[in-house]
Order: sequence, then C-alpha cells, then structure tokens
Amino acid sequence: MLSYLLVLTVIVTVEAQRIQGEQKDDSCVCKLSSSIWAFPAVRFEGVQKHLQTCEENLLQFHKKIKDSNVRLPKMELTLKNIKTRLTRFEYLNTNGLYNSLHLQQLTEELDEIYYTARDAHKKRPSKETNDLLKELTNARKDVENMYKKNIFNLETMKSRLRDLNNRVQTCKTIPEDFRSTCHQRIMSNISSPVVTKLNSFSKSYISGAWGREAKRDSKERYWEHSLVSGHKHGNTIRMYNSYEDFMASKNYKDEYIAPSYSHKNAVQGSGTILYDNTVFYQCYSTAEICSFNITTQASKRVQLVGAGIDNKFPFCYYSCRDWTDIDLEADQNAVWVIYATEENHGNIVVSRLDPLALNITHTWKTQLFKRSVTSTFMMCGVLYATRFVNTYQEEVFYAFDTTTGQEINTLSLPVEKVSAGIANLNYNPVDRRLYMYNDGYLLAYNTFN
Repeated sequence: MLSYLLVLTVIVTVEAQRIQGEQKDDSCVCKLSSSIWAFPAVRFEGVQKHLQTCEENLLQFHKKIKDSNVRLPKMELTLKNIKTRLTRFEYLNTNGLYNSLHLQQLTEELDEIYYTARDAHKKRPSKETNDLLKELTNARKDVENMYKKNIFNLETMKSRLRDLNNRVQTCKTIPEDFRSTCHQRIMSNISSPVVTKLNSFSKSYISGAWGREAKRDSKERYWEHSLVSGHKHGNTIRMYNSYEDFMASKNYKDEYIAPSYSHKNAVQGSGTILYDNTVFYQCYSTAEICSFNITTQASKRVQLVGAGIDNKFPFCYYSCRDWTDIDLEADQNAVWVIYATEENHGNIVVSRLDPLALNITHTWKTQLFKRSVTSTFMMCGVLYATRFVNTYQEEVFYAFDTTTGQEINTLSLPVEKVSAGIANLNYNPVDRRLYMYNDGYLLAYNTFN
C-alpha cells in the first residue's frame, strides 16, 4: 500500500502551523486540534478596550484644546488690561517715587514712636527717655537726608525703628509692683513633670489648654479647655474648685463661653488663659481678642491689628500645630498676647493688655520668626520660646525681656514631655508653675529663677 504524508499549513495568530496527515482508505486523514482556530476573544476585548480608552482621552484632549482656545483670548485681554492700568503708575518707578512712598511710611512710623516717647517723658522724665528723644530726633534728620540724597537702606532703618520702638514701649508707665515682683529676670531651670494626667474629655482631644487661675490672691481653681470641630473651636471651659477634684476629674462645672462652636464669641485655637475669673482667647475666625467673665457672663473684644490668623503664622518648628496663630498668657498684673504680623515679617510681636479695659497698652516687636518655634510663654514680663528636640523633650532656647528690650538666644533649658505635639504652654505666677497641654495630656512643671 502506498502511503504518503500530506502536509497541511494553517495560519493561526500569524504563526504557521504544520500538520502531518496519512492516507487511509483513499482518504487523507489529519488529526487537528480545533483550539488552533479559536477566536482570540480575550485579546480582541483588550484591544477594543484600549481603543475605547484612547477615544475617550482624545475627546477629552479635544475638549481641553477647545476650552483653551476660548480662555486664552480672555486671559490675553485681562493681561492687556492689567498692563494698561499699571502703565499710568510707571512714572512712580522711573521718577524714583517708590522710594518717596517708602520714606513716607518710615516718617509716619517714626513720628508715632516719637510722640509716644514724648508722652512717656512727660509722665516720667528720666535720662533714658531723654536719650531716646535725642535718638529719635537724629533718626528724623537721617530720613530727611534720605529724601534729599535718594539713597537709603530700608531694612536697616526698619531694624533701627524696631529697636527704638521697643525701648519706647519699655519706657511707658508700667506699675512699680510689676517691675519689682521678679528680682531675677531670667529663668534658670525647669523641673521634671510634677503633674501628668490625661484630660477629662478624651485622648482624642489633642488640642487645648489647661492651668490654674492666674490672678494673685484669687481662690485656688483649676481649669481645662479642649478644642473640638477639627481641633479648632470650642465653647466651654471646665472648672474645678480644688486640686483633688481636678486630679479625680470630678465635681467640675462646664461654663459656656458661647452658645455654639460657630458663634461669633466661640473660641478659636488653643491660646486660652484664665485670669481674674475671666477667660481670654482668640475670637471665632477673627484677629480679635475676646474676654468672658464667668461670673457676669459679659463678653468684650478688641482688635489685634495686623495679626496673622487661620494658620498664617502658627507655631511650626517640627510639625505645624494648627490654629496657634494667637497665644494668650498671663502674669501678675497683665494679660499678654503673642502673635505675628506681615509688617514684622512674620516675627513674633508681644502686646500687653489691660485685663479690665481690654485694650492694648504696650507692643514690642521681636526678631524671632514665629513659625520657627514650638510654643511660647510669659514669665515676669519675659517672653520665652521653645523648640522641638525629640518626641519626649523640648528646649527653651530664647527669651525677650520687655523691661530691657533685650533678646537672648543662648538659653538651653530642657523640658520633658510625653508626646511630640504641644498645643499650649503657659506660666502661672501664683504657684510659679508651667502648664502644658501635650497631645491630650496635661503636664505641670516647677520653675526656678
């Protein structure tokens, strides 16, 4: 029997398949697997999906181009209008009048400082105020020469005015008992925590403040205030009539500062303090200081001109602590406000408040950038600032003495903590302790001069 082999060539997925066959009973018999002709449905679906995606992307791209063609002429027209509007002011630059405007601002600031110094000299004449008036007169002459010569260093003059302003503020009338209460001006040591306790609300309340009534000769009362609504707002302060009740979180009374978290008198931020039965704090969403008397339920407010708010200048050394733009502190005879302004280049500004009238009596400008520190507190008229060392330690590294106007950058006082973040740190002149709100934990320290 003659037998021979037939070769059948089949094209499957672009590759040639050779299939052998043999003759049987006058027929060619081949064994074939039907899978070689299976339609590549999976691949087809994949290609179809890619084509659909490509088509959608192409349509989106065409839409963007179409929108751009509509917007670009409008943008060009807007830019042209801006350029036209600015052209009329170009002469200010070509004629050197920008310098004149800057000098006019310096002159106004200088005049304000001069009149303040003159008033201080009239009330309490001294060699210091007399010397200040002479220096301010010389500064006035320097500005007049700048007008004539059109050559000046703006930053140097601003720094000079800041120094003169601080010295004038210090020369203002400050009660003698305020000056005499602190024989040793600068703090020398801070103890390990003598109180460590979780706040009475919840561990999740990581931002707030706590402490003891700061007015001398007042009854012993402790308070705590935790922020809710995104660790930003609050409207109650929890009061304790004894240390034992505070430690046991019992027999407290929640005082309502405002009807709700979003009321205009609600608290914003963790810079709260209690002084003379009155809560002082930043008013809801404004650059204003509010006071709330617990007994009379009366509220007051005062504008803090130029203060940055809404996380513009928060404490931000290691990780930014939201809503810490304005920090209130208290000592024997005053309430203090620590904040920052654009005019002072984001550096810390310290203002002293009359707690009864709630008006600003003195203002000092420091050279310490507010976002470069973790927290601040006031002690005996001295501003202290801390910075992050690690999760369990802070360091007091800076001090500004409002009595002398001097800044000290060489301090190195360690402060222990139990967590990384500090929401509030305040000094109490009654027991000479520091009170820290540390990520929901309440810590207190003894201080030494």
